[in-house]
Amino acid sequence: MSAKAEHYDVIRKPIITEKATMASENGAVVFEVAIDSNKPQIKQAVEELFGVKVKAVNTTITKGKNKRFRGRPGTRKDVKKAYVTLEEGNTIDVATGL
Repeated sequence: MSAKAEHYDVIRKPIITEKATMASENGAVVFEVAIDSNKPQIKQAVEELFGVKVKAVNTTITKGKNKRFRGRPGTRKDVKKAYVTLEEGNTIDVATGL
């Protein structure tokens, strides 16, 4: 298992929320990924970093909200999430994974 540096550039961090926990009951894991990454890159990175077999990758982009920062208007960053569905028998423990 060779973890290349570009795999760590694709997968930023795991997302642990209530919705992500419900997805993990169906064999899916949620990661924040680079905004310019695509599904084959995400699949390859997860398979090589964690040594699992990926069944499917679904992505979503959440646009950053307009907020005020110290009284001045600003915009939060856009976030891309990847819902990675694993093959039967494969698991990733996101608490100790990355």
